[in-house]
Amino acid sequence: MSDVTLDKAPVAPKEETPFRRFVSEFMASKIAVGGLLVFSIIVVVALLAPWIAPQNPYDLGQIDIMDGRLEPGEVGGSGITHWLGTDDQGRDMLSGIMYGLRISLTVGAGSALIACLVGASLGLLAAYAGGRTDTVIMRLVDLQLSFPTILAALMILAFLGKGIMNVVIALVIVEWAYYARTVRGSALVERRREYIEAAQCLALPTRRILFRHLLPNCLPPLIVVGTIQVARAIALEATLSFLGLGVPITEPSLGLLIANGYEYMLSGKYWISFYPGVALLVTIVSINLMGDHLRDVLNPRLKK
Repeated sequence: MSDVTLDKAPVAPKEETPFRRFVSEFMASKIAVGGLLVFSIIVVVALLAPWIAPQNPYDLGQIDIMDGRLEPGEVGGSGITHWLGTDDQGRDMLSGIMYGLRISLTVGAGSALIACLVGASLGLLAAYAGGRTDTVIMRLVDLQLSFPTILAALMILAFLGKGIMNVVIALVIVEWAYYARTVRGSALVERRREYIEAAQCLALPTRRILFRHLLPNCLPPLIVVGTIQVARAIALEATLSFLGLGVPITEPSLGLLIANGYEYMLSGKYWISFYPGVALLVTIVSINLMGDHLRDVLNPRLKK
């Protein structure tokens, strides 16, 4: 009896979803992947700071003033090896950086998220409503963008005072305009699409049209701007804290850690400001590397 060979039907290749295509294009860049890896490590270190830090630098029971300004690698009176040295109060710099990252990331990401919600909502409303509403919102955007960002933030904090919430409010006020302008530009193009006209013919509520139909198609540029603005918010918060108008001393960020060692730079105690500065630089650069590649992936015109 002869064997009968049955021809197998060719298997159709699986269709690549937009998400899988986005992930593959993002992972194709070693620089972007490196930035993501570094930023992920920073986030994990910040979240686990209470458990992995050598000491709680803001617990008076764990601080010895006699350990003030120890050089990197020296052992303090409590037996702890201070790998990055100590500041003038005897606080371990490595622990201070871990705890400072928590504040910097929280303020940066929180302010960027709130500013994104406010700016995106106003940008969608301006593009969809048009007319006088669009004119008023965009004049506010132009007015906001005409002021130097750091000067506007300083003026707001001079009125509100120090505090994490006050810093977040100030950053939201100076950042929302970037999101509004970006979303409005994308929404003006989508506003003339057939699916928006169909939704209007069905008499759908304006809120549903804006947030369920119009907003999802404006997400690619919004994601890019949001990523860049997180890094910008972290840098602004560090600048404000360095100038003494940011977070309070009891909850210091990287900017305040840099400010604490500024007066000791000329005396050779470089590590008090240097290492927090390096941590701030690495954080901002890693976010910017991801944001730059996201812009290339999500904007077909920029693809090589």
